[in-house]
Amino acid sequence: MSGTATAGTARPAAPSAARYDVVVAGGGPAGSAAALALAARGRTVLLVHGTVGPAQVGEALPAAARVLLGDLGVADTVPGDSHLPALANRSVWGSPLVHSVDSILDPHGAGWHLDRALFDRQLREAVVRRGGEVVTGTVREARRLGCWELTVGQGDLRSVRVNCRWLVDATGRRAGLATRYGARRRVHDRLVALHLEVEAPEPDGDGGTLVEAAPDGWWYSALLPGRRLLLAFFTDADLPAARTTGFHQQLAATGPTLARLAGHRPPAEAAPTRAPAHGARLDPVHGDGWIAAGDAALAFDPLSSQGILTALHTGQAAGLAVHEHLGGDAEALRRYATALGAASTAHQRNRATYYGLEQRWPDHLFWARRHGLHARPADLLAARG
Repeated sequence: MSGTATAGTARPAAPSAARYDVVVAGGGPAGSAAALALAARGRTVLLVHGTVGPAQVGEALPAAARVLLGDLGVADTVPGDSHLPALANRSVWGSPLVHSVDSILDPHGAGWHLDRALFDRQLREAVVRRGGEVVTGTVREARRLGCWELTVGQGDLRSVRVNCRWLVDATGRRAGLATRYGARRRVHDRLVALHLEVEAPEPDGDGGTLVEAAPDGWWYSALLPGRRLLLAFFTDADLPAARTTGFHQQLAATGPTLARLAGHRPPAEAAPTRAPAHGARLDPVHGDGWIAAGDAALAFDPLSSQGILTALHTGQAAGLAVHEHLGGDAEALRRYATALGAASTAHQRNRATYYGLEQRWPDHLFWARRHGLHARPADLLAARG
């Protein structure tokens, strides 16, 4: 039996069974991809979707995701027509000149500017159509006694107990479950995002994304559905530029980013939201009865614009690894860990190359760190639980 909590109900729907093959904690793209991969192969799966934490801001999904969405069996309905096409990617990086790559050059076509909440909901609905079950709540307790005994909290007073053979942690950067059982987060940097949504001027020039380097970080802007424009400034958490009170001053010093507002600058009282954006990896990415996916396992620098794509890929791969392991494949988990290790190494190499292209502010600490000219504090390289 499958089911999902519906909007407007006083209490979220409870799990319909006492035992599942797999419980997935986290209802974002990684969790949904894992659940889709498992349900498609006949595994009974419960996806526990939490409602706590900051709302997801809009993001861009590259056109290459069409292949992955096809592999997951949802390309006919996800993302659909309610998101905006991403027609071009522009950057001001390494010089004041604007460089542009048009989607017509991409063999997969145009990507998307997502309504993130809608996209995540579309994926969870696809899980239900595939035969999985989705409930709203959080995994509050988990005990491993041959199988997992879980307590799923659904509000202040209500909790439900379920059992499962395997647990997928797709709870995001905090890796809330895996870190309880010995995994440690290896944090690569102190990157944070200050982001603000404003009304988009009409018309917007190109309907694409824009990345603009700045003395103490870099800016990202993109259209969102509903005539909104996302402005995000990325810098290191310990730098003065990371103070939300300086957001508008930093914005005023930009070139194409400010021009994109067409004179309609946000009011000074409009305060940005601050969110973690650091790169990190989990060590290890699987253990006794659990596996991590998405940002819980591997979080990339957002400069790569690969966040959602990586979440979908690692979620699907984690689901396949669990399915194969439960089927008797003793090497499935090792292959998953090896693949994620290779992806992390490739990302770090590409990240260093791209940050190395920007040499206009070598004496600014943000850039000196990324050029290897300033030693990072030891605590950044230490394990974080």
